[in-house]
Amino acid sequence: MRFVMLMVVLAGLCFGGFPAKAERTGTAASPLRVLLIPADGGTEDGTRADFLPLFNAITRTSGIHFDVRTGQSYAAVIEGMCAGQAEIAWLGPVSYVEAHKRGCADLLAIEERDGSSTYYAGIFVSSASGVDNPADLQGKSIALGSQHSASSFSYPLSMLSKAGVDPLRDLSAIRITGSHANSLLALQNGLVDAAGASFVSFERAVNQGGLKASDFRLLMKSDPIPNPPIAMHPGLSPQVKASLRKSFGDVHETPGIRPESIRGYGGKQVDRYNTDATDALFEAMAGAIGFIDTDYQAAILQKSGS
Repeated sequence: MRFVMLMVVLAGLCFGGFPAKAERTGTAASPLRVLLIPADGGTEDGTRADFLPLFNAITRTSGIHFDVRTGQSYAAVIEGMCAGQAEIAWLGPVSYVEAHKRGCADLLAIEERDGSSTYYAGIFVSSASGVDNPADLQGKSIALGSQHSASSFSYPLSMLSKAGVDPLRDLSAIRITGSHANSLLALQNGLVDAAGASFVSFERAVNQGGLKASDFRLLMKSDPIPNPPIAMHPGLSPQVKASLRKSFGDVHETPGIRPESIRGYGGKQVDRYNTDATDALFEAMAGAIGFIDTDYQAAILQKSGS
């Protein structure tokens, strides 16, 4: 954590607090660099493989080429955008808001299924535990993912707070694992009493054989959360921006593009990518997680290290 924070500070010093300009043009010789948050571990056969079919389809429809990679962490993807090391990013909703506020990212598209652009997070417990309601978590421990994650960090903290459980005062320990999957594994192995993760990540871990669904029980379900968006660097040329918007918006209707290529979070097939969505979609998060300011987050991280 100290290393990540040091890198954030150094990035701010090196770039004078302003985002660097995008350098790539999208040609085969100068492909747009894409960074993906490591939502489910960030492996080559995981997050990157989920999105390669989509970006390959966009190349076919627009002629824009991409170099798709997975970042080492949520923070690394934010810093990559702000340092001009990527032109496109797939970000968590909280990560996107952070990058957008810093002038590093503009909304490009958000996945949509059945007319919805939202998903859910949960707090999971062991099915054999005696934890039947949120109050039972007092004096117990929880595993959370990256502090930049909405569904594995911010919303679980919000759910606990709304239920009258103060994460700082009432929990015996908070473990920051860095990912949804790691938090669920910590719960499965009895290292914690509860874990925060998205429904998508839980389902994926079960489908891949890493978790047995019957070993877990859902204790709390979040309000709807905006789907992780695809963002573009503000420094891209207007022509490239327009081409990206058109291609992402039309790719699901393009002849020759297989529906199963239009995939998103967790590798799931989506109906389309909505390029008409605005930042208003993310403003609703403020009411749910607005109390998690810099000081509160620092206190959570300090508790996790104690």
